[in-house]
Amino acid sequence: MARHFLRDDDLTPSEQREVLELALELRRDRYKVQPFVGPKAVAILFDKHSTRTRVSFSTGVAELGGYPLVIDAQNSHMGRGESVADTARVLERQVSAIVWRTYGQDRIDEMAAHSSVPVVNALTDQFHPCQILADLAAIADERGGVGALAGLDLAYVGDGANNMAHSYLLGGTTAGMHVRIGTPDTYLPDREVVARAEEIAASTGGSVTVTSDCDTAVTGADVVATDTWVSMGDEAQKAERMEVFLPYQVNDRTLELAAPGAHVLHCLPAYRGHEITASVIDGDQSLVWLEAEYRLHAQKALLSWLADR
Repeated sequence: MARHFLRDDDLTPSEQREVLELALELRRDRYKVQPFVGPKAVAILFDKHSTRTRVSFSTGVAELGGYPLVIDAQNSHMGRGESVADTARVLERQVSAIVWRTYGQDRIDEMAAHSSVPVVNALTDQFHPCQILADLAAIADERGGVGALAGLDLAYVGDGANNMAHSYLLGGTTAGMHVRIGTPDTYLPDREVVARAEEIAASTGGSVTVTSDCDTAVTGADVVATDTWVSMGDEAQKAERMEVFLPYQVNDRTLELAAPGAHVLHCLPAYRGHEITASVIDGDQSLVWLEAEYRLHAQKALLSWLADR
């Protein structure tokens, strides 16, 4: 039975560590593993716009010896109403894995339920687990290894109800981190996700804090992360969001409150002057560009790991 990666907690702490350690190795030797030599095809489906996901998965599959079969929904019969189950049944007979950037989590869950090959969540409205693997790998690279992640304080500030907040909660606690979410009371993360993160933290030595006070979230944090205030599909709420999230901007004062030498993450695209200032994202404490590069290495590690199951 195929292993899928649909949300961050689909990997146990030890499995996550294996993937992250391989990601660090693949940054040093990009062609170390090639499970898709043939080449074998990997379907990469897009229901949403993408830059980093498209580039990193396409490049990564090629570097793993495979053929990246990129499919845009509007150019396929999925865009005309063909069911997810039927699409899965077609793809599983011809490709070695399915990567999908889509909307509701129920869609990728359905794809996995009908696929005999690994299905990877390249982003849904609820989770962005491949991004968190990249983030954790970038932090580990900068701090001396995957073992350095456990015990770090990671503060995410901004929209606490979005997929990045949810994935930081699950992926961060899986790594044994103390995850703090700073967000307005009207944008709290999903209660079930918080409860699951607390359950994971109890076994890894991590912890979970959700607060509406941005200063509380970032004070003493080793890593400060944020995301755009207006995600895809939220454009109609732009004016409201810009106002309510302004106190959660990551700026020079944020870094003064954080731990000395704290690192900054942003999954991109970034809007300088809104959720993050130019002085921070382009500053010495920013890991944003290394983080973006690690989308390639972490996803290659994940696909290789799944191929061996």
